[in-house]
Amino acid sequence: MSKKDFFVAMTEFHFMNLQTMSEIGYYPGMQHFHSSVSGVLRAWSGRSMDDPWPSPVASELAPYMDKANVDVAFCLREPMMDITGGVVSFSTNGFMMQQIEPYPNRMYLEANVGPVIRRGIKHANWELEYLVKEKGAKLCKVYQPEDDGPINDRRLWPFYEKAQELGIPLTLHTGVSYVCPQPNSHCHPQQLDDVALAFPELKMIAYHAGWPYTEELIGLCGKHKNLYMSLSGIFGWYQRSPYRGYHAIGTALQWVPADKIVLGFDLPFDDLPRVTDYIRDLSMPEELQEKWGYAQVTDEDKAKILGLNLAKLTGIEPTKRAKFTAGKPAK
Repeated sequence: MSKKDFFVAMTEFHFMNLQTMSEIGYYPGMQHFHSSVSGVLRAWSGRSMDDPWPSPVASELAPYMDKANVDVAFCLREPMMDITGGVVSFSTNGFMMQQIEPYPNRMYLEANVGPVIRRGIKHANWELEYLVKEKGAKLCKVYQPEDDGPINDRRLWPFYEKAQELGIPLTLHTGVSYVCPQPNSHCHPQQLDDVALAFPELKMIAYHAGWPYTEELIGLCGKHKNLYMSLSGIFGWYQRSPYRGYHAIGTALQWVPADKIVLGFDLPFDDLPRVTDYIRDLSMPEELQEKWGYAQVTDEDKAKILGLNLAKLTGIEPTKRAKFTAGKPAK
């Protein structure tokens, strides 16, 4: 299989309502947020919030999808309601549905109905069921850093029960909470163990490889059939720091089959070609195969990681959609 033939699907493409963003810049929390998010952008993308990058809207993403030969994007609101003291989120599920409407079968809704505890289970469960049954949401993000408790807070049990009942996979921020004012204590991957034990049929995708607790997450993915590891965002760092990626992916493939690893984006849209090609071209160095026992990453592994696993989890057809011809995006 040549690399241009892979079906490619990724989660976590954040869109933001630019009108809303223009209205809340005066909040002190915005400056705090901007200064903290520059750290993760520097590592994953080699830039800061002050550098130029594409606007976070669907019309800006679409050309990069074709340029990178990416078929499907699961698109997600950016909440961050705590920055304004609960006044407004950076974008809403309604805004996301408006954004993706012109791109059927290329962009799908990845809902976010949180912060679940703060708003109340009744409201979160109603919106989740509505978005799944009426609007075709394929995934739902749980972002506990902005909520009133951690991933394994028992107050979330009725929400997890509803997601399991609906059969919708949950995507969860795990590892460090990268931005202020949100605490790390709400998103340690170890907390997933309690949830997976209580809800063995609830499919969960742990974002950002749980960094810096990646090996703990890998162990949990080996333990639980319903837990998957996403390279969301962090594979931008892996591409810029190759041996970091070799060790993380090589270790993961020692514990779990390639069926348990998926991709998520969470980067500036113009990073899409470089990170997609990083997975397409991934080859484990011989020295690491010999000294660390890592297996070579096969085309079958790459096909699963690049998109087949997400297609299976979300029930979409893994057919090529990108307007890509002979190595160049179609005009």
